[in-house]
Amino acid sequence: MPTRKRGVIRDDASRREAIRKRERRVVETEEERSRRLSTMAQRGIGHNRRAVEDRRAEETEEQRNSLLSDMAQRGQVRRAEETEEQNRLLAVMGQRSQ
Repeated sequence: MPTRKRGVIRDDASRREAIRKRERRVVETEEERSRRLSTMAQRGIGHNRRAVEDRRAEETEEQRNSLLSDMAQRGQVRRAEETEEQNRLLAVMGQRSQ
């Protein structure tokens, strides 16, 4: 039985054919997308590695030492905060036991 859609009359066979074409395009698009993303990922990995190597090569020893110093300082602050928290908890436990 013909169906009417937007002024066009289609029979079942032409509707099925249109559906098959649309599905084929979707499948092709997914394959192409997958291939493209894979290629982009491979290029990105190499690009990122080179960028990091270039940036490290440009860093001076002074910059590296500054970064390491900052990292060490953050570690000291974090450990001090953890120690303060432990001492606070021990004080609370000590008060409860009295």
